[in-house]
Amino acid sequence: MTVVKEITLAFSGASGAPYAWRLLELLLAQGIKVHLLISSAARVVFATEHDVKLPASPDKCSDMLRQHFGCAASLLTVYGKEDWFSPVASGSAAPKQMVICPCSTGTVASIAAGISDNLIERAADVVIKEGGQLILVPRESPLSAIHLENMLKLAKLGVTIMPAAPGFYHQPKQVSDLVDFMVARILDHLKVPHQLLNRWGYSGESAATGEQN
Repeated sequence: MTVVKEITLAFSGASGAPYAWRLLELLLAQGIKVHLLISSAARVVFATEHDVKLPASPDKCSDMLRQHFGCAASLLTVYGKEDWFSPVASGSAAPKQMVICPCSTGTVASIAAGISDNLIERAADVVIKEGGQLILVPRESPLSAIHLENMLKLAKLGVTIMPAAPGFYHQPKQVSDLVDFMVARILDHLKVPHQLLNRWGYSGESAATGEQN
């Protein structure tokens, strides 16, 4: 019996919708089951930055995204912000990996304080308490001492803080190259294979995977 890899993915209200959209696209393309959480602010960000209007209804949003990405219904489910009976709300059922991309500093603060007023915060709390892998992709500038203290607190708990700060050593030619740089780093940490860019120190056919000839 084949076990399908599952990941919880959350979109919060920080800038960075293109990162989130591309990450979702590639996870689904790999046949990974995605439990998707979307904040109200994230819907505003997506409409502003990516010209995508995500329905407020979880069912309608699920249908829209499944149709757009051409994935099976079993691979993508969108949950409401107070769907406390969803798998991600319980340590007995939640995936062991979660990414919040983009991650607002308000969401960082709530997670750092152990607040669970919505499903994104609760899902993150569950991953931390269950010893899973939580990746936060904050996008804010400048960062205040409050932001930095919250991130440090979470980093000490094993949370991966991965700011949306793409590198330029791969000589990007367009915005999508910068998006792929960040998404590639996220996929690397999730142990999800990809062919987005050449790895440092490698060339030729093995460049994208990092495997030596």
